[in-house]
Amino acid sequence: MDFWKLFTTALVPVLKVLLVTGLGTFLGLQRFNLLRESAARNHLNALVYFVFTPALVCSILAKTITFESLVLVWFMPLNILFTFIIGTALGWLCLKITKAASDMQGLVLGCCAAGNLGNMPLIIIPAVCKDSGTPFGAVDVCNKKGMAYASLSMAISNIYIWTFVYHIIRVYSCRNFNVNKVDNSTVGPVSAIEADLENHSSTPEVTAAHTNDLVTQFKSDTVSKENQIIKPLKTLVKRLNLKILLAPPTMGSILGLIIGVVPPFQKMFVGDDAPFRVVEDSASLLGDACIPAMTLLVGANLLNGFKRSELKVSLLVGIIVVRYMALPILGVVIVKGAIRFGIIHQDPLYHFILLLQYALPPAIGISTITQLFGAGETECSIVMLATNVCASFTLTLWSTFFMWLVL
Repeated sequence: MDFWKLFTTALVPVLKVLLVTGLGTFLGLQRFNLLRESAARNHLNALVYFVFTPALVCSILAKTITFESLVLVWFMPLNILFTFIIGTALGWLCLKITKAASDMQGLVLGCCAAGNLGNMPLIIIPAVCKDSGTPFGAVDVCNKKGMAYASLSMAISNIYIWTFVYHIIRVYSCRNFNVNKVDNSTVGPVSAIEADLENHSSTPEVTAAHTNDLVTQFKSDTVSKENQIIKPLKTLVKRLNLKILLAPPTMGSILGLIIGVVPPFQKMFVGDDAPFRVVEDSASLLGDACIPAMTLLVGANLLNGFKRSELKVSLLVGIIVVRYMALPILGVVIVKGAIRFGIIHQDPLYHFILLLQYALPPAIGISTITQLFGAGETECSIVMLATNVCASFTLTLWSTFFMWLVL
């Protein structure tokens, strides 16, 4: 295929995303007042998070993933992990170069690490497959395989976002509230018991009662030290927050994989003859609402990006460079190296999705995480606004290049 046909094929899905996002922005304007109020967006966001996303991921994975296909795509979880690790490293480098403020560090690292592996591939892949000039073969075969790849990508990214990125932003957010908190009463070179022992060490006449008092005080001090060791461990367990680790999208992903990989479960829920097919059909019906609702939310949340904030232009440029220049170039090196050494199977559509994972804008889930901690919400909206505007150009160009590369 020539360049312009590939370019048109890559442009169509990006335009779809922009149109739906633009609609969300208009619905958030004061004139329409449908998604303007934060309460309305929060309720819709809760529906997407607790209902639509788990239903979508579970239904698609249950229908499209089998044990054999899961073995073939074993490299995808590793590839997504590479995007997170490399993005975090590049984000840390960006922080050092721009000398970012401490309250911006978690947001920058999160935006550099996590790409929008959720709804973006689920929109791009079907549009690419349905285009008349698609380079990936028959429409039905391309769509079935592409949705399986995109759904698995979404499932894995949800796990990484709500474990890896969540804790990065949490650590940096909590750090801002725990600076210069030193209790002067605990500062001193010698403890009271040590001073007391020093004062009496040179005195030969030490009464038995005083000795017992010292022993009792020493035991009390030992118990206090043990509490100082155990208490941080308990705090760590509480901060891990298993409810977040087992988030609804993650649970939906796990459930869909179990149904798809285990043949008896797949026969029970998937197929025209399945006894519980109504459950899978209902989940699929709910899941169909996920992509438009999520994309509308992106457009409505972008309105906050017009507010003033303390986000430096250099940080914004750094995030854009990391996500749209450095990461895609390194992704080409990694994926082409894996193809050359025969690590991944020969499927151009699979190769295209692996490459696409390095060129996407920041994940929408980062907005939710910043709202949870109440840190950098306005700045996150500005980042989302700028990166999504840039994505309309960069994603089209990179998609065109990726399709040319894998053919």
